[in-house]
Amino acid sequence: MGWSPSVFELHLRVPQAAVESVSDALEALEALSVSVQDADANTDAEQALFGEPGMPLEPAGWLRSEVMALFADQGAANEAAALLNAQDFFAGAEVVGVSPLAEQDWVSITQSQFAPVQVTPAFWIVPTWHQPPLGAQEVLRLDPGMAFGTGTHPTTLMCLRWIARHAPAWQASDSVLDYGCGSGVLAMAAAKLSAAQVHAVDIDPVAVQATLANAQANALLLSAGLPDTEPGTHRVVLANILATPLKVLAPLLVGRMAVGGDLVLAGILERQADDLIAHYAQVGCALRQADALEGWVLLATRS
Repeated sequence: MGWSPSVFELHLRVPQAAVESVSDALEALEALSVSVQDADANTDAEQALFGEPGMPLEPAGWLRSEVMALFADQGAANEAAALLNAQDFFAGAEVVGVSPLAEQDWVSITQSQFAPVQVTPAFWIVPTWHQPPLGAQEVLRLDPGMAFGTGTHPTTLMCLRWIARHAPAWQASDSVLDYGCGSGVLAMAAAKLSAAQVHAVDIDPVAVQATLANAQANALLLSAGLPDTEPGTHRVVLANILATPLKVLAPLLVGRMAVGGDLVLAGILERQADDLIAHYAQVGCALRQADALEGWVLLATRS
């Protein structure tokens, strides 16, 4: 889909202890960029870092930090702010606001930042301005847009790798649910790699429309709607969100699994995995680590 000529900046004020977690979460939410600076810059409380001459050993970071993240549209920035506010690690932090940035040639800037993503040697996610790599047998065309998910983030890539491993064994009668679909990349991968029945849901109508548009552009058949439009059970349930919403959604997601089905969860930091595994065990679902990449883990009922 097309790329908006303007972007929106989400401005946060974050205590130092939470900066890493907030930055990781913003990356998981597909922020175009994340930057951190001293919240007390140009004041008497400003802290010097990076070992300036005559200063003691540099501290780990500033006491208070300004965290700025760029998003493709205002809805994505607002949704990221709402999701962060729901996280335990966001305690003590605050959302300063969301504001538009001056128009630039974001098309050229973005195209220079997004390259084809290899899922397997044969399966690639390729922006429309690139030619598929040699050897690519299955290709999804997906450009950065108004909904999360381009395949570049470790959480999305791990989900795609899981789909690629297991799709060959799916039967024609098996159905797949992508819960929190964003751009629809997981749903499209399932449809591309063999699933005959694919359903995508999201609480954001923009994500639903993005998923339908992306599926149409790839000549793939799937359904997409708000969560209450798809009440059935499924052979595979995928949810690439964040740890706290995944805990809240545990009964719902487990309830969407067909008997003997698979649950696949992502958006989970390594340090959050044990807690989430224990939480899902309480609702009768045995999860284990199926993949790990760059500090993130994928949990699933089977690896």
